[in-house]
Amino acid sequence: MTADDFLKKVKDEKYEFVDFKFTDMKGGWRHITIPAENFTEKTYTDGIGVDGSSIGFLSVKAGDMIIIPDPSFNFIDPFWDSPTISVIANICEVNPTEPHPRDPRFTATKAVKRLKKLFPNLESYMGPEFEFYLFDEVRYAQSPNHGFYYLDAEEAEWNSGDDSDLNLGHKIRYKDGYHAAPPQDKTYEIRAHISRLFSEAGIHVKYHHHEVGGASQQEIETAFSPLLEMADKSQLAKYIIKNSASRFGKSASFMPKPLFMEPGSGLHVHQFLAKEGKSVFYNENMPLHLSEVARFYLGGLLKHAPALLAFTNPSTNSFKRLVPGFEAPVWVNYSVGSRTAAVRIPGYIKDPAMMRMEFRSSDATANIYLAFAAMLMAGLDGIENKIDPGEPLDDDTAKMSGQMSSKYPTLPESLHLAIEALDKDCEFLLKDNVFAPELIDTWKKLKYNEIEQIRQRPHPWEFRLYYDA
Repeated sequence: MTADDFLKKVKDEKYEFVDFKFTDMKGGWRHITIPAENFTEKTYTDGIGVDGSSIGFLSVKAGDMIIIPDPSFNFIDPFWDSPTISVIANICEVNPTEPHPRDPRFTATKAVKRLKKLFPNLESYMGPEFEFYLFDEVRYAQSPNHGFYYLDAEEAEWNSGDDSDLNLGHKIRYKDGYHAAPPQDKTYEIRAHISRLFSEAGIHVKYHHHEVGGASQQEIETAFSPLLEMADKSQLAKYIIKNSASRFGKSASFMPKPLFMEPGSGLHVHQFLAKEGKSVFYNENMPLHLSEVARFYLGGLLKHAPALLAFTNPSTNSFKRLVPGFEAPVWVNYSVGSRTAAVRIPGYIKDPAMMRMEFRSSDATANIYLAFAAMLMAGLDGIENKIDPGEPLDDDTAKMSGQMSSKYPTLPESLHLAIEALDKDCEFLLKDNVFAPELIDTWKKLKYNEIEQIRQRPHPWEFRLYYDA
């Protein structure tokens, strides 16, 4: 949709408000709303003023920034009572007006531009799987003299002994929620509602189902789209999921590991390069039917995997998910079909045009624009430098953990180690200034600040270990 088309749409369809949604450094949506009559041609040039220092972009001394709408991505907001159309916005500098180097969406745009520079006829496609929990009660607090969290889900097995009138049995046993059917699956209507809103907003749903976690873990998988479009849609998808859950009296969490000893929630990202919409990763005469381009792309993902985790798994909680025993990757390897590999080649692909690979480490605490851009940059580096991914690992990693450590490097075990890996391996991100040095510096400062916040606070389990010391 062009700028003129969007302006006409706002006027002709008589919206009361235009809502601008933009992404902060950590990856969350922010928004600002104007009356529809204030949206004019000048909005595309003058933008809307925002304080960049309050959302992690600039210092207070130079906080003035503007956001400028990109009418190519807009949708009717389903959660507003007043007729409201939302439009995605880019974050820009003022005097002169130009894209801000720390704007995550601008970074993703530059990654796509680099792909076009190297391979003018190719396009990057991404397809994330949205995993999340739906909780019925969420409480947490941290004060100088106490700290706790409390989560509850009516489906969870731990509620089998609840003596309230609401308990009718049909709980989901520990790690037995995968594709659970009603009446155990009590959340299918919520997923159906979310999927309906996805469709109305232009996000095509492949399927939805209950995930492994018995405490109401969910999954919705969407169709593939070009990188920037899919990043925009991913932001919208999380927005719809969270607000839909709230409408049903529940709370949706994308936290990678909210529950001890329950499966974590990842954001597995299927990806491929395509020409005219058809994957160039397929070659029937090559091992695993992976083309040479695909093998090199895979080699880049594996080589840079430790550094990638600084963007794809950027929370301290991320690394509580990346532990053995929960189908989460721990070692840098790839496999056909195995869900414990860092990169999986799906074994069920029948259509050569959809040949792809799945990066399984990532989770939804990521800034989706930076995560997608970083993965593409790693793949492109693999193609440029013809990085050989080696042979696939198709054995059961649970039965060969002793051998794994000697044959395969491990993924970082903490956010601190992931940031250190990024320090040592960031040149592939800097090519063509896709990841501006100031963006990487700001990102590291944000992450080190989070690490320090966790480091300074007592953990409840430390009382179990050390109180009687």
